[in-house]
Amino acid sequence: MPRAGAPLPAAAAERSEGVWAAAWRRFRDDRVGMVSLVIVASFLLLVIAAGLGLVAAGWQQESGVPNAPPGFMGPAAPQEAVVAAVPKGPPVDLSDIDPLAPKYAEWAEAAKKYETTEAPRARTLPFGADRLGRDVLAKAVKGAQISILVGVSAALLATLIGTLLGALGGFFGGKVGDLLEWVYNVFTSIPGILLIFAFAAVTGRGVESVVLILGLTGWTGIYRLVRAEFIKHSVREYVRAAEAIGASNLSRMFRHILPNVSHVVLVQLSIHVVGFIKAEVILSYLGLGVSVDQVSWGTMLAEAQGELILGHWWQLVAATAFMAVFVTAFSLMTDALRDALDPKLRGAE
Repeated sequence: MPRAGAPLPAAAAERSEGVWAAAWRRFRDDRVGMVSLVIVASFLLLVIAAGLGLVAAGWQQESGVPNAPPGFMGPAAPQEAVVAAVPKGPPVDLSDIDPLAPKYAEWAEAAKKYETTEAPRARTLPFGADRLGRDVLAKAVKGAQISILVGVSAALLATLIGTLLGALGGFFGGKVGDLLEWVYNVFTSIPGILLIFAFAAVTGRGVESVVLILGLTGWTGIYRLVRAEFIKHSVREYVRAAEAIGASNLSRMFRHILPNVSHVVLVQLSIHVVGFIKAEVILSYLGLGVSVDQVSWGTMLAEAQGELILGHWWQLVAATAFMAVFVTAFSLMTDALRDALDPKLRGAE
C-alpha cells in the first residue's frame, strides 16, 4: 500500500480517453474522411462568404456577352451583322409631310445629355456565361449557398422533429407510443415524392418553403431509429439508477439517454443533408423550389437544359461539378463519421 502523500502510480493517474476524443482520434486516422472534411469545410466557408456578400455578390450582373464561352475555349467568332440596303436617290425633305421634322435635331441634341453608356462585356469568362451574359462561376457559388443552406436547415428541422418524437415514443410507450406510431405510419404510407409535391403546392416557392417541406416530410427515418434506441436504453441500469435517485422523465430522456444515442442522431443528420440537397435540386429543376429571383444548382440545371440544345454546355457542367464534389465529399465524410462514432463497425470493441 502506498503511504499517505505518496504520488499515485502512472497507470492510476492517467485518465481514460473520452468518447468524443476517441471518436476524433479514429476520424483523424481516416485519410479519406479528413480529405472529405477539408472539402466540406471549404464549401461551408464559401457559403458563408457568399452570404456576407464577399463573393458572387454580382451574380445577376450581365458581365459577359450572351453565352460567352469559358476562357480556355477562347472567344466565339463574331457574327456578321445584316445591313439592310439603303435605296439611292436625292434626300427627301420631311418638313412638307411631317411638321415636327425641324424639331428632331433639337430633341436629339437634348437627349445626348441623358445618354448612358453600357459597360463593355467580356467575350469570355472563367466558366462561361449564361444566355443573359451572367457569370456561370458566380452563379454556381451563389447556388451553392442556397442549396447547402436548404439542405442543412431542412436536415436540422427533420432531425429535431424525428429525435423529439422518437424520444417520446420510445421512452413512454403506451398510448403516446401508439399515437406516434399511427402518425409515422400515415406519413410513410404516402409515397415521399407525392407528399413533397403536395406540400409544395400548398406552401409555394421560396427557400423557407423548401426547408419546411423537406423537414416535415423527412423526419420518419430518424424517428424510427431514435425510438428503437430509446426503447433499448430506457431499461438499462444507468437509467434505472437515475430514476431511483429521483431524476425526472425529461432528465432521464435528454441528460442520460440522448447523449448515449447522439452518434445515431449525428449520422442521420449528415445523411439527410445530402438527401435534402438532392431533393432541393429536383424541386428547383421542376419549378417547385426557390423563387425566380434566386439561383440554386437546380435552377441552373433547368436553365442549362435549353442552352445545351444550342451547344452551350458550360452551365450544366459547372452546376453538376459543384454539386457532385460537395455531395461526394459529404457522403464520404458521413461514412467516416459513422465509423468513428460507432467503433463496433470497425471492430474496435
